[in-house]
Parts: sequence; C-alpha cells; structure tokens
Amino acid sequence: MKDLAVISSWSGGKDSSFACYKAIRSGYKIRCLLNFISREHKRCCFHGIEAELLKLQAEAIGVPLVQKEVSPDMQKYEEEFKEAVLSLKKEENIEKMVFGDIYLLDQINWVERVCKDLKIVPIEPLWNIHPLKIMEEFIELGFKAIIVSCKDDVLGKDFIGRYLDKGIVKEFKSRNICPCGENGEFHTLVVDGPIFKRKINILKSEPVFKDGFWKHWFLDIKEYN
Repeated sequence: MKDLAVISSWSGGKDSSFACYKAIRSGYKIRCLLNFISREHKRCCFHGIEAELLKLQAEAIGVPLVQKEVSPDMQKYEEEFKEAVLSLKKEENIEKMVFGDIYLLDQINWVERVCKDLKIVPIEPLWNIHPLKIMEEFIELGFKAIIVSCKDDVLGKDFIGRYLDKGIVKEFKSRNICPCGENGEFHTLVVDGPIFKRKINILKSEPVFKDGFWKHWFLDIKEYN
C-alpha cells in the first residue's frame, strides 16, 4: 500500500526533487527528507550547499528534513547511511525509500544492495527514463533549479549560477553532455516548483574554484530568504 511510511533521499538538487515529486504524484506520503552533509564542511556532499540553506529548502517544501553528518570515506559513508536509515526505520516504521537514480548501474546496484540489507524497498521514479525527457518534463512542470557546482574541464565558471531552462539543455546537448549531469558534470539547487509552498530567493552569491582531486566550480550562496 502506498500509505506506508516513506522517506526520500535528499540532496536539494533536481534529481532528488523530481523523484520526490513523482513519488508523491504516485500516491506515496513522504514522511521526511534524509540529507547527508560533510562532517568537515557542514555542506551537502558534492553539491556544496550549506546545511542551513537545505533546512530552509525543506521548510519551503513543507516536509521535515533529517540531516546526518558523514565521512568522505565510502566504506564509512555506507555504514553511516545504514545507521541513519535504521534509526528512521525504528522511529517512523519506514518501509520504503525514494531515490533519484537515472541510469548509472553502479549506483542503483549499491542502492538495491544496501536497501536489501536494511530490509526496505527502494523506489526509483526516474530510473531508465531518457535524461532529455526528464529535463524537459522537469522544466515544463515549473521547477526552478540553479547550477551550484560543475566540473571545470566539462562546463566551467560560465555555467555557475545559471538556471536550468530549454536553452541550457540545448547547450548540454551540443557539448554531448548528459542533460541530467548523471556523471557528475554539474549539480543543482532547486528553489521553486510544484512541491514548494514558497520560492527560495538567492540574494547574493559568487563563484568559487576548488582545486582538489576534482577541479570544480561552486556557487557560494551568501544571502538568501
């Protein structure tokens, strides 16, 4: 039955937002959004969105946010992921969890293995849908997402801070880049859309370059409401 307790894996970006939307449209009631942030930087892993902004986003949507700090080590991350889900499973009687995977086999295999260990059922509303179709529907439904990080050697500084629209999707296509950035080409923050009760306004921000193992541009969002 679709009224069973369900949680949604949450990054604050387009894939988790759209997967959550589709799950709700299918009749699932989302009990909470489960978000993981870096223990060191207090920001969402990969996206670089600060914890407080993600809390504001959840408030704008109207669904409780559960945030857990995690290690960058993948083995430790899996252990911490399982601990977080098991805690919610015990407290909220969780039986299913929504994910925003699209076509990466390694990722969905990880999700299925971990969910099997946890004895919960994964829900994958976006799985095996063509990325271009996903983006077209996402934009047509009125979701507003801003690019908050991208690989320097793929997109670069000029794409930071831009909103996803039909024009930028055409640019991705011309560069032979996945429209959904499934390979980590870019990440987004969703600030409005059909699951939102109110819009988030980005008031002040600037691009920042991080020269680490991966060379990335990030949008440092300084003021918002």
